[in-house]
Amino acid sequence: MTEQPRIATIDDVTGPRTIAILGAGGDLTERLLLPGIGQVAELARIDDLTLVGAARTPKTDEEWQEVVRRSLEDADVAAHTVDALVSRARFVATDASDPEQLAALLDACPSSPVLYVALPPAMGHAVAASLAAIQLPDDLVVAIEKPFGEDLDDAIALDDALAAVLPPERLWRIDHFLGNAAVVGMLGLRFGNGLLEAAWSTQHVEKVEIVYDEVLGIEGRGAFYDGTGALRDMLQSHLLMVLAFVAMERPEDVTVAEVHARMAEVLGAVRPWRDDPSTARRARYTEGRLDGRLLPAYVDEADVDADAGTETLAQLLLQVDVPRWDGVPFVLRSGKAIGAPRAEIALHLRPTAPPTGIAARDAGSVLRISLVDGGIALDLHVDDAMHQALVPLALAGDAPEGPLSAYGQVVLGLLAGDRLLSVSRDVAEQCWRIVTPVLAAWADGAAPLEEYEAGSAGPEDW
Repeated sequence: MTEQPRIATIDDVTGPRTIAILGAGGDLTERLLLPGIGQVAELARIDDLTLVGAARTPKTDEEWQEVVRRSLEDADVAAHTVDALVSRARFVATDASDPEQLAALLDACPSSPVLYVALPPAMGHAVAASLAAIQLPDDLVVAIEKPFGEDLDDAIALDDALAAVLPPERLWRIDHFLGNAAVVGMLGLRFGNGLLEAAWSTQHVEKVEIVYDEVLGIEGRGAFYDGTGALRDMLQSHLLMVLAFVAMERPEDVTVAEVHARMAEVLGAVRPWRDDPSTARRARYTEGRLDGRLLPAYVDEADVDADAGTETLAQLLLQVDVPRWDGVPFVLRSGKAIGAPRAEIALHLRPTAPPTGIAARDAGSVLRISLVDGGIALDLHVDDAMHQALVPLALAGDAPEGPLSAYGQVVLGLLAGDRLLSVSRDVAEQCWRIVTPVLAAWADGAAPLEEYEAGSAGPEDW
């Protein structure tokens, strides 16, 4: 049957459904996943969605219901939706590595189950092994949070293990950056505006930056972050997803198969700049003032091993070996505890020489697309009032504000059965392939671990 070009809408959400969340005690569940679920439930007017929390540490139903209520109320979900979801929330203590306990969790789902795996990547294999050992519901969908595996070989092994128990259409690899308004909106921005698409190539673009620098430190998540670091946490997954949408060729139709194929195609052409992984840089923050408070050095945070060499700021310099992007450097960067936060896609257009009679200066323009709200700004240069120099002029516009967060967009696809905003196996493995030489170089000590003061913009010479 031919796949029809379209993107899922609220009208595509049908029920009844049950979402069983492995890792329900984690920060991600309360801070991001539950609010996304609540937003979709409110818009779709769902009153038959069951939320089953699952974790090794037992909770009573009442304790889990309080987590659900607190999370949804903090996200400003309507009271009637909060009450409906809380009333159907249940908790089942579950060790996902125990097949019997996982089977009991699935048996506790009163309707078509979505098993949402919000666990560290090392647990993915345990979940796959448990699924292989039990009888699975015919309509089971499994959603697994990034990162998918811990390196390329591990990702391939995990994909093989999951493919042995589930068909690809019932496996969702979750990366919520695909639900970001700027990322999914790139399809319309690029291919719906002839002026932009005409300039979207090496002929007019000098450099592309994809940056996500945060004010936040690790916020008490030392145990997770110290085994991950900025490269694995942000660049290997999130920012490479953004790069795929920025750099891919035009899909013939907006279908899962076509968009995923174009993403895998362009990521397959990405490699470190001039095949030199030493162009990648890493650093970690020292003690400093941030938002009026003193932030301890990363190595002094709880649950951090000072000898592990974990970076809190990472930068990749990449090239995309296709004619469209010949010679254009792509800079991907993300860091914690940055005093001047920046989250955007920036296309630096090639400068042109101003006419004789106007003071010479770099007249290159920059197109900026916010990774926070999808807003767009174009930094231009215009003749000043005395016709003697070019001066900056910024044109800016806000993107339409949607009712769903990035997680809400991904949850919508999950409940509507639309895999457009999931990550295909090819894409997940290409992302690991891209960063593998950098990880190897860092493991060999080929790149120094630099330092920057918390609250600064990063190392001075970056």
